[in-house]
Amino acid sequence: MRKYFYIALVFFLVVIISGFLILPESYRPVHALVTGILLFISYLGIVDIIQEKHTIRRNFPVLGRFRYILESVRPEISQYFVESNTDGRPFNRNERSIIYQRAKGDLDTVPFGTQLDVEDIGYEWVNHSITAKHINYEDLRVTVGGPDCKQPYSSSLLNISAMSFGALSKNAILALNGGAKLGNFAHNTGEGSISDYHLQPGGDLTWQIGTGYFGCRTKDGHFNPETFQKRATLPQVKMIEIKLSQGAKPGHGGILPGVKVTPEIAKIRDVPVGQSVLSPPAHTAFSTPIELLQFVKQLRDLSGGKPVGFKLCIGHKSEFISICLAMIHLDIYPDFITVDGGEGGTGAAPQEFSNYIGAPMIDGLAFVHNILNGLDIRKYIKLIASGKITSGFHIARAIALGADTCNSARAMMMALGCIQALLCNTNRCPTGIATQDPNLTVGLVVDDKKVRVANYHEETIKSFVEMLGASGLDE
Repeated sequence: MRKYFYIALVFFLVVIISGFLILPESYRPVHALVTGILLFISYLGIVDIIQEKHTIRRNFPVLGRFRYILESVRPEISQYFVESNTDGRPFNRNERSIIYQRAKGDLDTVPFGTQLDVEDIGYEWVNHSITAKHINYEDLRVTVGGPDCKQPYSSSLLNISAMSFGALSKNAILALNGGAKLGNFAHNTGEGSISDYHLQPGGDLTWQIGTGYFGCRTKDGHFNPETFQKRATLPQVKMIEIKLSQGAKPGHGGILPGVKVTPEIAKIRDVPVGQSVLSPPAHTAFSTPIELLQFVKQLRDLSGGKPVGFKLCIGHKSEFISICLAMIHLDIYPDFITVDGGEGGTGAAPQEFSNYIGAPMIDGLAFVHNILNGLDIRKYIKLIASGKITSGFHIARAIALGADTCNSARAMMMALGCIQALLCNTNRCPTGIATQDPNLTVGLVVDDKKVRVANYHEETIKSFVEMLGASGLDE
């Protein structure tokens, strides 16, 4: 209450004045210290009363500040002291720990039994066989490329999902692509174009083309075939992905906060420095299913016959069915379709879009697989599952629902050292991954982290292979 602060001010004044009048010379240093503290507290209180932004601080000078201090450290307190091993979000402690352990090469077994409630609604498991088999995980590759593809790509079962340079730091991109090179898997560029940091390590790339057409855009933001062809024919680019929608914010477009738009990023994307980059919610190069497939063919031709597909989160099911019917009508098929889930991650998105728009990955994946099978065109198209893929079980579940391969983004970030601080949209990522602050990115050592990315990939594939063998399957 303000009146108590006013009383305190009077008391502080009395203490300060009486100290000057009564205390001997030897106590003057102590009195000076106390005076400084009291004046500082008084200053804070006066500022709180004068300011008009925060009601709590106006009504409770000085003391009200503790509310904001406690609020600022709430996420850390919750993660380290409150949440259990199985109730954290988006990823619980058990999920994070297995990623860290596999990335570092630490012990990744658990003692005493499962911590999951096997009686819980929604509990999932894999049926095993009494005739388990041994499988060589190195043989598990999937060839992506339909009948019109001239340069099919032999893909790993687990690849790095779309994350742009800009959303991630240059060191993060270098480490991810370096890990992809070491582990022989693919790295999706995200819609933010291909940077030198994607190319330097030499890892395989999937170039994502979003609604902003970054890296292949005209001055007014439309698609530029000439600049696309120049980049698409680079030897590191193995596949091209058209981004129709993203699970974390379908129908919204991409967001790169202005604090992350450095001169370097602005040059790569052909956008103004320091201004937030908002990709349009829809493409301007096409607007109908027929035009989409014609665009697929155009990109395939311009790239020299490399695999071209599209990524989407399932919304109105009739729209996807229309795309499938257009495939049959034109006899043009994408080489792959990436099905993203509403639970997917992002660097920045409106809360309503992340929480309430877009079908979950398992629902969307099963729907897409069934529609393609029902129309007898599944044989032309590979399916890629994307959305909270972190373990061998998640790969097994996705493949059981129809996927051919899987993409993972946040798990790969955790392999780099992400601690789920949930600061991706602030440019203050403490691990130097989702930030452009050089004082933070310097902490991410590329040569160490690229090995962790490769380790995590290898151990996760091995865990899937062991589950596959335990099920009695070998293909």
